[in-house]
Amino acid sequence: MSPEPITAVVVTDRAAWVRRMLTGIRSLPVDSAEEFTAHPRTVAAAESYLRRALEALLDLGRHILAKGFARGVAEYKAIASALEEEGVLTPADAELLIRLAGYRNRIAHFYYAGGDDELRLICRPFVGPPRPGRGVTFEDDRDDLRLTVCNMTSTKASSC
Repeated sequence: MSPEPITAVVVTDRAAWVRRMLTGIRSLPVDSAEEFTAHPRTVAAAESYLRRALEALLDLGRHILAKGFARGVAEYKAIASALEEEGVLTPADAELLIRLAGYRNRIAHFYYAGGDDELRLICRPFVGPPRPGRGVTFEDDRDDLRLTVCNMTSTKASSC
């Protein structure tokens, strides 16, 4: 395999897909566990939006690696590490993506292991008013999500 141009249509399609899924998450009542679990469809929608957003993001990473760097990566967690090795992601962003890939695998394959409130807490950083002086940006989402995921999955918050 040799590097080829990254396909703009694939990049914009996957990015748009992630944004649509985040918009779906933002439409859900995640402020309280009672609201979140009041209708079973809310929990199912949150899981679907989150899983599909993560899959699109990881598929985008796989495309960048395959086309831009001629690297074939099969497993979701390995995508994050390879993107870091190629200088596409910072170490902190790679660590977050590895954790998110693990969470995606967990909700896809061990759906019975996670609780509704855990899902609500992971979705929660994507909901709420824009930060003062600016709209909600990917960087805001990433930073909020990093704190949430690190608090839920790490015994040492400093490792994030």
